Amino acid sequence: MSDETSPRRIERLLSSWRTSPEIGGSVVCWERVPAHAARTADYPAALHPALKSALQSLGIPSLYTHQAQSFEAASRGDNVSVVTGTASGKTLCYNLPVLDALLRNPHARALYLFPTKALAQDQKSGLERLVSALQNTSSVSVPSTLSPQIYDGDTPNHYRTAIRTQGRIILTNPDMLHTGILPHHTLWENFFQGLSYVVIDEMHTYRGVFGSHVANVIRRLKRVAAFYGASPQFLLTSATIGNPVELAEGLVEEPVILIDDDGSARGEKHFLIYNPPMVNPDLGIRRSAMLESTRLSQEMKDRGIQTIVFARSRRSVEIILAYLRQNHNNTPAEIRGYRSGYLPAERRAIEAGLRSGDVRVVVATNALELGIDIGNMEAAVLVGYPGSISATWQQAGRAGRKNAAALSVLITSANALDQFLSRHPEYFFDRTPESALINPDNLLILLQHIRCAAFELPFRKGERFGKLPLDQLDAFLEVLVQAGILHYSEDRYFWMADQYPASQVSLRSASAETVSLMVESERGWNTIGIVDRASAPWMVHPQAVYLHESQTYLVDDLNLEDGVARMHPAEVDYYTEARQQTVITSLGEPRTMHGQGCSRNFGEIKVTTQVIGYKTIRWYTHEAGPGGMLDLPPTDLHTTGYWIGLEGSTVDQLRAEGLWLNDKNDYGPNWQKQRDLARARDGYTCQNCGLRETDRQHHVHHKIPFRNFTSWEQANQLDNLITLCPTCHKLAEAPVRLRSGLAGVGYALGQLAPLFLMCDREDLGVHTDPLSPLNAGQPAIVIYDTAPAGIGLSAHLFKLHDDLIARACELVESCECTDGCPSCVGPGGEEGSGGK
Repeated sequence: MSDETSPRRIERLLSSWRTSPEIGGSVVCWERVPAHAARTADYPAALHPALKSALQSLGIPSLYTHQAQSFEAASRGDNVSVVTGTASGKTLCYNLPVLDALLRNPHARALYLFPTKALAQDQKSGLERLVSALQNTSSVSVPSTLSPQIYDGDTPNHYRTAIRTQGRIILTNPDMLHTGILPHHTLWENFFQGLSYVVIDEMHTYRGVFGSHVANVIRRLKRVAAFYGASPQFLLTSATIGNPVELAEGLVEEPVILIDDDGSARGEKHFLIYNPPMVNPDLGIRRSAMLESTRLSQEMKDRGIQTIVFARSRRSVEIILAYLRQNHNNTPAEIRGYRSGYLPAERRAIEAGLRSGDVRVVVATNALELGIDIGNMEAAVLVGYPGSISATWQQAGRAGRKNAAALSVLITSANALDQFLSRHPEYFFDRTPESALINPDNLLILLQHIRCAAFELPFRKGERFGKLPLDQLDAFLEVLVQAGILHYSEDRYFWMADQYPASQVSLRSASAETVSLMVESERGWNTIGIVDRASAPWMVHPQAVYLHESQTYLVDDLNLEDGVARMHPAEVDYYTEARQQTVITSLGEPRTMHGQGCSRNFGEIKVTTQVIGYKTIRWYTHEAGPGGMLDLPPTDLHTTGYWIGLEGSTVDQLRAEGLWLNDKNDYGPNWQKQRDLARARDGYTCQNCGLRETDRQHHVHHKIPFRNFTSWEQANQLDNLITLCPTCHKLAEAPVRLRSGLAGVGYALGQLAPLFLMCDREDLGVHTDPLSPLNAGQPAIVIYDTAPAGIGLSAHLFKLHDDLIARACELVESCECTDGCPSCVGPGGEEGSGGK
């Protein structure tokens, strides 16, 4: 590692980039955020003397202003929401009032909720240092029960009884509170009787489906606490978001005081937006964001700058990791990946390597976006816009901790939203962070938690459940009575069913079930990781290439019933991408409004998705290779959707102008003869997957699309024809259909929608169909909530229809490409046309 100071290393790197035409010319925005000094306050007069001594022994002579304000607000009995920057000392904002209360009242207890197990482990270490300082410096007897205890799925069974009966500070996560604590509250009687504080850390992660579930878990927590005579205060912390009070009060359903005047010191930060150079201006194709992130982060590493690279997906993490490890200057120990699916011990080792400096580059998903201590990281590389302004600042803030200088680079990908931001960087820098949205009263989510609450304690007639209107709660309870789940007697609703309801309810958008990834060794089958069941069909289907710590594995078998995918190490020069087909049908009468040439609609829908095949993609060149077919079971999603239905007159006009590419072709009088000759030449076998014809004839596909020729004689030449089974034919036609105007509109709208909704792209699905059941067989573009029953995203798009269409038009008109590209209407298909 270089002996230069961090600011000097970063300045030398930036000077080099400024003079590089290739790099400097691709930086569309250079922002410098100046350093500022800390603003401090004396210890509050009400702070316990033992805590003052402990803080001084740890080298903390005073508090930041926001830490002092938080303590004073909590001491008054207020619920507090602290919203300050990354590494601003938010931990002391809740640890001080909690420890103060527990030192003064031997019966007081506190519950800490963290969104992940990793964050709980990390925060436990910091709290233990403070408790240890208390015990070593205080003249007051500090009981050993003050030491924090973790209670989650990894806690050994033989420790659990002692933690339940003796623990005074319990660290857990919402999932464990939901399934392991609240349903067994009678085992926690002493704890709930003394429950004085509930800490909710990183509350901005509790949005969408997850946040809506957690708000209901908090309702159940308050109900159980009240049963034991407790009414805890809530202390919440968050990264910067647009509606911290609204979110906090939505989660806890209590008034909350906001503390957002950040008094911590900040080092100088350089923030760059980098748009990879164009490699094909006509097609609008830019150099890969993943390859550019590899190049820039390698240069940072070579200059001694410790770097974190944030990728959008688990697969992207492994691809970038593989690229970096192919550099002969790098060793595997100093270049690590970090994502869900890694085993806990592996993640702890990576975190320790980051703190010690042994790991010089870590490639991570947003699993490291939260406040886990990863040492003095100097640079952050964001591969693609994270989906929100709040998440972008959160990831960028992982560099430059502890007042050091920092560099953050946002590398925009080819998708439309990223390119919109590259042309309008002021949208990012001038706008306030987004609002985090939850809907605790989503009917599907709510009913699940009413069942859980009824199992925990009988409902009394007239009892409330949070702020849910009483008539709605009564209606839900009556439904459960009619279903035989509850029994009503003497003004109470008693649980009657045999099953344990919380175990059947997942708080996360992903499935509660997981699939273990097994690899055979000399000692038998070893588990190298896990994926959630919903992701398994497209991530670890048979013949999929799975990447783990840059090692490639080929999947031999996927058994969804047993929850096991078996694989073996394989050296291959490609990775795989699953092919899916989707059918959407209506579940009721939609709301419909008619406009110019189309209708806009909103309603309940069923989305049926099936993984039907896969394709292979070469490393570096990204060339498509041979693929294969799959026979996996379909999945159904009942949700809400917003769709645009094209009117027949609109299609007729496009057809007359030669712009409608979804009609069937008239292949000419020699088509049947040429078709039979092609099938015979190919041995009546699919030339992609090798499937032979049986009782149904295979299809014959034009390699160069029929529409690209001026005559059917030229188009139907045998050397332009290939035999494909029906499924492979559909896959082969997909790129051409993707370039049609219909799919182009769907692509543009789907990419821009998160800009209006302030949600993750994964929260929305997009589907186009030229013969849609939602529009009486006419074309439709559908954008739907990926959460079961929906959480209001598509309903909001229905209201914003005109604005969304206008922005999409602006995006396409301003794009420099000739006929469509990934930055406007979608990636180009082979020999396709008409997208733009």
